[in-house]
Amino acid sequence: MTRVALIDDHESVRLGLEAACARADAMSVAFSGSTVTEYVDWRAFSRQAPADVVVLDLTLGDGTTVTENVRRLVLDGSSVIIHSVADRPAAVREALAAGAAGVVSKSSPIGDVIAAVRTVARGEPLNNVEWASAVEGDRAFADAQLSARERDVLRLYAAGLPLKVVADRLGVAYSTAKENITRIRVKYVEVGRPAPTKIDLLHRAVEDGILVEPSADPGDMTRGR
Repeated sequence: MTRVALIDDHESVRLGLEAACARADAMSVAFSGSTVTEYVDWRAFSRQAPADVVVLDLTLGDGTTVTENVRRLVLDGSSVIIHSVADRPAAVREALAAGAAGVVSKSSPIGDVIAAVRTVARGEPLNNVEWASAVEGDRAFADAQLSARERDVLRLYAAGLPLKVVADRLGVAYSTAKENITRIRVKYVEVGRPAPTKIDLLHRAVEDGILVEPSADPGDMTRGR
C-alpha cells in the first residue's frame, strides 16, 4: 500500500486528488493539508510513519520557499512530487535541485498524477514533459540527472553510512546499492565532476542539494566504503 500525503493550499485541488487516490488500487491518503508545517505537526502528534510520496504544490500561501519545503519533506523520509502549473521553470528547477523526485502539471489528467505517484513510489525516475521543460536550457542542473533511487542511495551513503546499512535501510540488496553507487560515479564523470572517493560523493551531494549538511566527520568518510 502506497501512503500519499497531499499538500496544497487549494482545497478543491486536494479534494480531487483525494478522490483519485481513493479510487486507485493499493493507494491511500495518509494526510491532506495546506502547509508542510501542518504535515510535520500531524506526524509528530499521530506518530505515523512518513508518507511514501508527498504531492506538493510548488508555491504555498504561508510564505515558505519551495527549497525549504522540499528539503524538509525529503529529510523526513518521503519522496516528493511537485504538482504545479509548470509556468515557473526556475522555481521548478529549484524544487528538483532541492531533492524533488519530479514534477507533474496541474493541467495533466488525474490518471497521470496517480501514475507518477506509483512510479516514484517504486523508486524510479519520473521523466516527463514537465521535467524536460524545467531543465531545458539549464545545463548545470540537467547534468545531475540521478534517479530517485540513486539520490536516496547517495544521500545515505554520503552522510557516512556503510553501503550495507544503506541497502538495509532502503530494503534493497547490497549488490543493488553498490550498482547504484557505480552508476552515480559514472554519471558524475560523464558531466566532468568526478567523484572517485566518498568525500567527493559527499561534496557532490551537498553541491546538488541532495544532502544539506554532512552528518559524519571527514575522517569517517575516508574510512567508509
